[in-house]
This record gives sequence, C-alpha cells and structure tokens, in this order.
Amino acid sequence: MGNGPRSRKNGAASKNKGYRKYFLSTKHRTKDVDQVQDEIKKGGLKFDYDEDLPGGGQFYCVETARHFVNAEALALHKKSKEYKRRLKRLKEEQYTQAEAEMAAGMTKEVLPPAHPPAAASSSST
Repeated sequence: MGNGPRSRKNGAASKNKGYRKYFLSTKHRTKDVDQVQDEIKKGGLKFDYDEDLPGGGQFYCVETARHFVNAEALALHKKSKEYKRRLKRLKEEQYTQAEAEMAAGMTKEVLPPAHPPAAASSSST
C-alpha cells in the first residue's frame, strides 16, 4: 500500500477493451427464437446417449435449447424466470421474410401500367 505514487492512472483499466471480448463473443449465445420455433414445429429433437453432453444428452429443454445433468435440474429450470420469459417470446407469431422486407422498406409495389395496351380495334372495310 504505502504512500508512493500510483503506477497506473485512475480509470486506466476502462480503456482496455480486451475484457469486453468475452461478453461479446458467441460462446454463450443461445439459439434464436425463430430457430427454436422451427424445431418445435418439427417435433423437437431426440438425442442418443452422448458422453460429451451434460446428462448424456437425455435431459434437454427444447424451449431454451439447453442440456441438463438430471431431471431435477430440468424441472428446476422450468420454474425459472428465464424459462418463463422464453415461453412468452415463443408464443409470439414467427416473422416471415416478407415481413422483414416490408420493415426494411423493400416493398414491391404493383403499379398500373403507364401505357395500357390499346383496345383491339376492328377495322371495317
């Protein structure tokens, strides 16, 4: 501790942006809501026993796309706020590509033709 001068300025650590990489990485990213909705429409996922997955891959929550060690952990997870919020988001209607294009302003207007085809005129000779 002592009374000597500080070797670093106050707030110098905040200028180091490297610590944010951990949070911005995709390591902890979960599946998007539309991906989970597609899985549910297909009937969920079935996992064979896999030693690499928690609980051998037998305790899987389809709504949050997470594996659990045992049935108790899965049941406890289904009582959590995170799970209930995810269920609420899954009940919303899934966005389509047409809706996304409309939101981006990429609508395709159908305009009447500038020069309508001339009516077939019958010539009397």
